[in-house]
Amino acid sequence: MLDKWEVEGLQTVGILLVVCSSLKLMHFLGLIDISMTDSVEDDFELSTVCHRPESMDKLQEQTKFTKKELQVLYRGFKNECPSGVVNEENFKNIYSQFFPQGDSSMYAHFLFEAFDTNKNGSVSFEDFVFGLSIILRGTINDRLNWAFNLYDLNKDGCITKEEMLDIMKSIYDMMGKYTYPTMQDDAPREHVESFFQKMDRNKDGVVTIDEFIESCKKDENIMQSMQLFDNVI
Repeated sequence: MLDKWEVEGLQTVGILLVVCSSLKLMHFLGLIDISMTDSVEDDFELSTVCHRPESMDKLQEQTKFTKKELQVLYRGFKNECPSGVVNEENFKNIYSQFFPQGDSSMYAHFLFEAFDTNKNGSVSFEDFVFGLSIILRGTINDRLNWAFNLYDLNKDGCITKEEMLDIMKSIYDMMGKYTYPTMQDDAPREHVESFFQKMDRNKDGVVTIDEFIESCKKDENIMQSMQLFDNVI
C-alpha cells in the first residue's frame, strides 16, 4: 500500500508537471532569465524559416504575452527549431534531455498531443505560444481546462481510468521510480484509484471537466502548485 503522502504527492505532480515541463522547455530554449533588450531581430528574421508565424500584433491580441515577450519567445524557438515547427520525434528528443534518468517518451507524446491543437503532427510557434499563454498566464479555469484536455486522451469530454492509468504510467516511467524508489509496480494503478475516489463525484466511472475543475479547486496543494509560476517571463 502507498503512504498517504505518496498518493497525494503524485496527484499534485500530475498537475504540476504540466507547468514544470513547459518551463523546462522554455529553459531549454533559453527563455528563462533572458535579457529583453531591444534588438534588430525584433522583426523576426523570417527569411530562413519554413513556417512563418502570424504577425506579432495578432499574436499579442490572441495571447497574454507582450510584444517584447513574444519576440524573446520566438528567438529561442527559432534557435532550436530553425524550420519553425517541431515534430513529435524532436519533441521527445528535447524531453529526453530533461529526464535522462527515466523514460519520458510517453509523457512527451501526451504533451505533444496537447500542444498540437491542429492535429497535423507538428507544433508551430503559434501552437507553442497559445499553450504557454494558457499555462502561464491563463485563469485557474483556463489552466485546469488545458490539463484536463491533456489527460482526456481520446478527447471525448471525460477521463477514464484507462486514460489516467496511461498518464500515471508515463509520469512514473519519467520520474516516479527515482523520486519514489520504494513504490511497488502497481503504484500507478493505486494512484488512479485514489484520483477517481477524489474526483469522480457521482461514481459513474469517468471524470468530467466539471468534476475535475471542482475537485482541483478544492485541493490546496494543486492550487498552490498552479500559482507558483505566475509571470515567470
